[in-house]
Amino acid sequence: MDITKSNTFEILKVIEDSRFVYGWFSVSKVNGIPVIDGENDVVDIYELEKAASDFVINSRVGGESHVKKGVSQLSASIVFTKEIQDALGISLNTEGWFGGFHVHDDVVWEKVKKGELLSFSIGGTADREDMVLNSEG
Repeated sequence: MDITKSNTFEILKVIEDSRFVYGWFSVSKVNGIPVIDGENDVVDIYELEKAASDFVINSRVGGESHVKKGVSQLSASIVFTKEIQDALGISLNTEGWFGGFHVHDDVVWEKVKKGELLSFSIGGTADREDMVLNSEG
């Protein structure tokens, strides 16, 4: 199995007058190829979908660098599985969790505007499983 390595998924849209930021929170596949994230994990799209649903139902609160909690509030969320994209008649060549946050913390908002915070990072726990990458390894 081929693997794509990606450490970050940059913030794609910043709306300064309303303090909204949008981008990929986590990506499972690009062009059908699994993605290794910054923690050297490959996250199955259906496990990501469950985690995203849990976050939307039970939390919706964003933090800064997994340390400072409560700096933002989830404002948009969709997990783009292949099935969802097919139902919408679109193809993004990417399967993952996309969304946005409203940043209400002034210090964090200044960091976003200055380009000091460039990407999203989801936290969580999981049971790790070894993957067989291909017949050679």
